[in-house]
Amino acid sequence: MKTFKELGLSREFVTVLEKAGITTPLEIQEKAIPLVLAGKDVIGGSATGSGKTLAFASTIIENLKKSEDVQALILTPTRELAEQVSMAISEFSKHKNLKVLPVYGGVSIQDQIRHLGDTDVVVGTPGRILDHLGRGTLDLSQVKFLVLDEVDRMLDMGFQFDVHKILEQCPEKRQTMLFSATISVDIDYLAKKYTKNAKEVSVESYVGPTKLKQVYYDVQDNLKFSLLVHLLKKERAKLVMVFCGTRRNVDFITKNLNNLGIYAKPIHGGLSQNQRNRVMEEFNSNRGTTILVCTDVAARGLDIPGVSHVYNYDLPKTSVDYIHRIGRTARAGKEGIAISLLCSRDYANFSNVSRDEELKIAPIKVPYIKRVQIILNKRPVRRSYSRDSTNWSRRIPQRSSNRGFSGKSSGPKDRRPSRGRSDSRTSNRGRSSNSRYNKRPSRGRGNQRRSGSRRY
Repeated sequence: MKTFKELGLSREFVTVLEKAGITTPLEIQEKAIPLVLAGKDVIGGSATGSGKTLAFASTIIENLKKSEDVQALILTPTRELAEQVSMAISEFSKHKNLKVLPVYGGVSIQDQIRHLGDTDVVVGTPGRILDHLGRGTLDLSQVKFLVLDEVDRMLDMGFQFDVHKILEQCPEKRQTMLFSATISVDIDYLAKKYTKNAKEVSVESYVGPTKLKQVYYDVQDNLKFSLLVHLLKKERAKLVMVFCGTRRNVDFITKNLNNLGIYAKPIHGGLSQNQRNRVMEEFNSNRGTTILVCTDVAARGLDIPGVSHVYNYDLPKTSVDYIHRIGRTARAGKEGIAISLLCSRDYANFSNVSRDEELKIAPIKVPYIKRVQIILNKRPVRRSYSRDSTNWSRRIPQRSSNRGFSGKSSGPKDRRPSRGRSDSRTSNRGRSSNSRYNKRPSRGRGNQRRSGSRRY
């Protein structure tokens, strides 16, 4: 294996890498760095965690000089990846004093506009980049290096039109690099249209099959969350990621874990960017948060070292998405485990994932687990379940008689003036005719706020 110096990087750059603890090039770096340093267009096929950021950043850092123009543009599918790539390039280019700016939505555009005037490298998401182009606050006419990172993810997210529009704004004379975990027909068309005599490089998944254990539990629907709690308490885990299919499930799982004393934090597209940044910073720093409950927004591109366990609480729809999820663990030669929790609604997705013959997911017998109580909403209503009946019976707490809501007939002695309400309470049940308690609770979904807890 060659050294970074043998690949063509300068002594100053190699020194920066050594200070960051990076001494040996990874496969994608060994294959791509000589090509990008030679000025070639490159199409890289590499999975998450393969080290491609350094591969494309090397030519940008080695060849750019400080100026007042945007000389390099890197497009990413997500805000988190834009932030991560920006931080990495800033760290690697300390000796060049290049200014790198992450540009994405969810934060103040005015702050970005103020800094774009003296920025050398822009790392951004397609939507916000187009916004700046429309406002005339971003000029791409001097771009020398164009990188599309996680291209397949960008296209999956519906950014195909945006990407084409942005690329049309860049000069023809430039170096173009495309990196993707998979090469589809759309990506092939994109490469042929916007690259010139591109060299292709590819590496296998960076998830070591000897270091990664893949298992699944087939559990009853009403025991799925209880099994997750059981495993989280039993396993000796460092950092844990729990993947869910929807934002609603992320919030639901996080809330109930915290209610049981298992500290967890959520991350999904419904949170503000500042909230997402704080969660990721806390999770990466190993301070307090060791369990991250997330949607697939965290499955692609993010560098989260030290993840020992990945849980698929909801199964992804494809084997590609599954591979990206489990790629968060068993990285850099460390061991990891991917655990999938199956119930009836997951069978179809699991069948799709299992079609990939390279995935070896072994079944494990469900252990004896204790059911835990799940809080569905904020205001709990006591519920009881009769084994002789299939219907839930709800016990609605009786109102205190000192406010006229005992449910029994109350005379004048029971009636006390309410604060800020009319005293015209004439109901023989002691309820005010203009009170919000005038209506009996309906069995269906009414205007009354309902809440409750149920054992799963």
